[in-house]
Amino acid sequence: MNCAVCPEKECRNGKDCLKLAEEMKELYGEREISLIKTAASVEAEYYMKKTRIEEIILFGEKMGYKKIGLAFCIGLEKESREIYSIFKEHFKVYSTCCKVCGIDKTEFDLDKIDKTRDETMCNPIGQASFLNKKKTDLNIIIGLCIGHDILFTEHSEAPVTTLAVKDRVLAHNPLGAIYSNYYRNKLNKSK
Repeated sequence: MNCAVCPEKECRNGKDCLKLAEEMKELYGEREISLIKTAASVEAEYYMKKTRIEEIILFGEKMGYKKIGLAFCIGLEKESREIYSIFKEHFKVYSTCCKVCGIDKTEFDLDKIDKTRDETMCNPIGQASFLNKKKTDLNIIIGLCIGHDILFTEHSEAPVTTLAVKDRVLAHNPLGAIYSNYYRNKLNKSK
């Protein structure tokens, strides 16, 4: 089975291709049911009407969240400041940039962008640790690098959602690569 290439998507009409529906339902405990009910409520009520930022606010309010954490890339500092100002109208907001703690890349023998100068490493575990100490209810990723987002998510005690995905080439819109014939052809040639 490979859903990405399935032409029918009969699951949308209730077909259980894997014959695992009953087993999957057992994986939903009280916490998961609360999250999925709230998500379905936001989707049903505001489908095609609200931006992702608005949806996060609505979701957080419906879940009764009080404290939101922002884990952002320093390259998106300006955007993060604006996002912070929006969320602070609804929640107590804590934010942490990727360079938190100022650990030099040489500490872990990490590759540098510019080998002629000192460079501070990104610290997604430090970001998660800071937000864990603040006991945030929800953490939001804003443009963390690939791999750093994975580590942050693994180490966050609060649920994590992504607001922005880093893509320096396509203005942080990674789907632009498949909407552009140029990039699609370029990506297909790299196979």
